[in-house]
Amino acid sequence: MDAFYASIEQRDNPEYRGKPLAVGYAGPRGVVAAASYEARRYGVRSAMASKTALRKCPHLIFASARFDVYKSVSRQIMEIFHEYTDLVEPLSLDEAFLDVTENHMHIASATQIAQEIKQKIFDTTRLTASAGVSFNKFLAKIASDQNKPNGLFVVKPKVAERFVESLAIEQFFGVGKVTAKLMHQLGIKTGWDLKQRSEKELVANFGKVGHIYYLNARAIDDRPVESQRIRKSMSSETTFDRDIDDLDELAFELDIVARDAFLHIDKKKFRGRTVTLKIKYADFKTITRSRTFPDAVSDYDSFYKAGFELLQQVDLSPKVRLIGLGLKNSDDEVVWHDAIQLRINFDEEGQNSLHN
Repeated sequence: MDAFYASIEQRDNPEYRGKPLAVGYAGPRGVVAAASYEARRYGVRSAMASKTALRKCPHLIFASARFDVYKSVSRQIMEIFHEYTDLVEPLSLDEAFLDVTENHMHIASATQIAQEIKQKIFDTTRLTASAGVSFNKFLAKIASDQNKPNGLFVVKPKVAERFVESLAIEQFFGVGKVTAKLMHQLGIKTGWDLKQRSEKELVANFGKVGHIYYLNARAIDDRPVESQRIRKSMSSETTFDRDIDDLDELAFELDIVARDAFLHIDKKKFRGRTVTLKIKYADFKTITRSRTFPDAVSDYDSFYKAGFELLQQVDLSPKVRLIGLGLKNSDDEVVWHDAIQLRINFDEEGQNSLHN
């Protein structure tokens, strides 16, 4: 998924092919937006500080992002998806769930559909796709990671639970580094370990998401593919040229991101009750602070005031490198059907092998 931007740059610039490439800014405050597979071999990853990436790979090439091109390619891919089904749920520019239980082509095999889509994507964009095929979104998502790049992996109902039991806990969708560390401390290292824990214990340790972990450990995921996804949050953030620990200066920067965020909030007529402040410190530690109101936040002054009050409660002594402010719906519902999950990657050698 993260290689999408880098893949397009390699497609459009032959001199980048076969070489470690990062999309982003190479300066002292730069961040890697995407890394090619050649760069990943050196440990370069998206969201990594550029200076760290260069330490890992001194000959790393940086290319400036071209989001207009990435969005254009994304539209081509989404159009191919819609040739097969109207039930397409985009996760990002380069990733989507498809429910093909009933499809426009009347094809009985989801695996055949995935193969056809992979071929059409390559023919249209010269990019390859990795697909995960299964009977729910959780399994399809994990399956899409199994044989990339340019892979196809199927998880059938009869083997689903055994497949989940064999997974490292880090492979579970939604389990990040922090959660994985906590699970390890609890002795949970695999899907099988997770399956041995009661729902009550998981909820006690992880909150309401513990219920989802309990179901996922049993290969259960009842979320439908939602073609009309409800936007749950809108936000804006900025990274400073230098670290800041002055409240007045941060308040000025907060005003800038708040106005940018609220411009989009107002344009989309988005309504939410929870204002969230995001702070990233000089050491890259990130914290968030939130406040939920009885009614929707509908004007800029209330939005900014809430953010500033949250900022006043934050320790500024470590110095701040990034600030962000967002608004989200406070009535979050976790809803999770038969799906194909596709991730778009570039085949560096230009080969179109569907059967990995």
